[in-house]
Amino acid sequence: MKKLFTFLLIANFILLFPSCKISNETTLSPDHWGKGELDKYLQMDSRPFPNNPAAYGDKGAVTTTFHSAAARAGLEALQQGGTSVDAALTASMAQVTLNAGAVVSFFGIMSMIHYDAATGKIVSLDATWNTVKGETEPMTIPGGIADTNEGMYAPRTVSGRTALVGGFMKGVEAAHQRYGKLPFKTLLQPSIYLAKNGFIMNERTADFFKRRDVQLRRLPETKATLIKPDGTGYRAGDLFKQPALAATLEKIATDGVNYMYNGEWAKKAVAAVQKDGGKMTLEDLANYEVIWSEPARAQYGPFELAVLGPPSNGTVNLIEALNLAEASNLFKKPHWSKSGESLKMISDITNMHMLSFLPVDTREVIYPGLSLKDSSRMLKATAAELWKRMTQGIKIVQYANAGPKHSDVVVAIDQWGNMTAITHSINTVTWGNEAINVDGISISDAAWYQQAEIKRTGPGKRLPAPIEVGILMKEGKPIIPFGSMSVGLHHQTVQSLLNIMAHNMDVEEAVNAPSILMPLADMTVPSSPKFTVRVMEGAFADSVLEQSGLPFVKIPASERRYTQGLWVGIYRDPQTGKLKAVSPPYATGTALAY
Repeated sequence: MKKLFTFLLIANFILLFPSCKISNETTLSPDHWGKGELDKYLQMDSRPFPNNPAAYGDKGAVTTTFHSAAARAGLEALQQGGTSVDAALTASMAQVTLNAGAVVSFFGIMSMIHYDAATGKIVSLDATWNTVKGETEPMTIPGGIADTNEGMYAPRTVSGRTALVGGFMKGVEAAHQRYGKLPFKTLLQPSIYLAKNGFIMNERTADFFKRRDVQLRRLPETKATLIKPDGTGYRAGDLFKQPALAATLEKIATDGVNYMYNGEWAKKAVAAVQKDGGKMTLEDLANYEVIWSEPARAQYGPFELAVLGPPSNGTVNLIEALNLAEASNLFKKPHWSKSGESLKMISDITNMHMLSFLPVDTREVIYPGLSLKDSSRMLKATAAELWKRMTQGIKIVQYANAGPKHSDVVVAIDQWGNMTAITHSINTVTWGNEAINVDGISISDAAWYQQAEIKRTGPGKRLPAPIEVGILMKEGKPIIPFGSMSVGLHHQTVQSLLNIMAHNMDVEEAVNAPSILMPLADMTVPSSPKFTVRVMEGAFADSVLEQSGLPFVKIPASERRYTQGLWVGIYRDPQTGKLKAVSPPYATGTALAY
């Protein structure tokens, strides 16, 4: 009886205090998932055009934009007693491994929003790029987006000066230390297993390899890591192993993240960047710190939005857009799939995030007499005046022309009601033009098109990122953690949130509703580019499109998954705790719950 009492006492303690660490005997390795489980989810990543069903549960849920196997790893973390942070971190690291470091990296960036059910507090974590301290003349960094239809994939000069200091693993460590429950090394197990044993490459990842074949052959270590031993490139259906990455992750599991920022990997990374002419030093890596902050908040009727705290261009862009939607009365107008007027309005509003690419003085030349500092842009009074100017014809046009398909998202909710959303990225084209790889970890080149932003930020400081993750609340209670990815993430985030707040859609309806994508630009004549709104075939009636007065092009649904912008979220009923998780039907991620 005494033993039974002791057991019950311990069990209750664990339930009441989820922050308590679980035994080191816990394993998340796929070889413990059950027969055929890993193959099942890897095969899901190869679906030609998935139709992802919503997932329902009452204990925990996880959803991803890409990589179903990563979602399964996150679910395993939840089922093994981990928190939403444990699940999101496990899945995020698995996504890096499954992407071969192409669009996300262990030396990339991440941002996280987290709701702590025990305290009722929401916190923001920034682990995005630091500029290089020794880079004092950023406007001379080689690069700049070409005014051609090749866009970000246009040929350019190779230079180590385009490398920035990534905080992804620092963010993983900090988030786990504060909110994790499973042992840290446990979270790395799925990634180590996938790197060591390999996986069959799917079409999406194979396309990355095909497109960047030249860049992957430039450096001996990159070639040895990402080109087959026989000298041919990896293609769909090939078994892809990453032994160097597995060894590095095992070292991190043993020695901690410090190995990457003060240890042997740091030395190798700095040497590789400097060999290409970069100015990064060991001091840059050693001095990197994550930023914890209070989230930025905005109120819209019964809804409140909690999003990343500063510095974040994504937060400014999102709040500004929703304020413009309110100022224009778009909240009360018909859905843009049913009204040409609404369609034109949502197009104009979502394109305004281009302001973040312009210096403050340039913004204020375009809109004289209006303060457009980032802090001012999030004010509703500013949005009211800005909309007035927009109706007078003064607008910003955002476009995409062969932009990168980068970043990934994980959203998770655990059995205690904690909520976590993470977006992580390399913030540039696949692997970067330099394609530097050190012991299996990619070092990208996100500085090559951000010279002006780096100058504004200053050397050795945090570079604002366009990430948009947050938690939507209703009547003071958190209901939906969400995240978005890729260069069209802003367009999809704004539309998805408006679908919920203004059009009474649930989270599944919101992710499946007709939406506009980032406009397309024909740069054949750079001085007079032709901008075209993109929509999916069958999503909008021709009469609505014509009524909008916007030039448009319809793209097949089969191409939507590779077109910019994906949004995911999980709904938690504040009364019952019931969960509904969704992943877009045109992505290869999945939503899982239990």
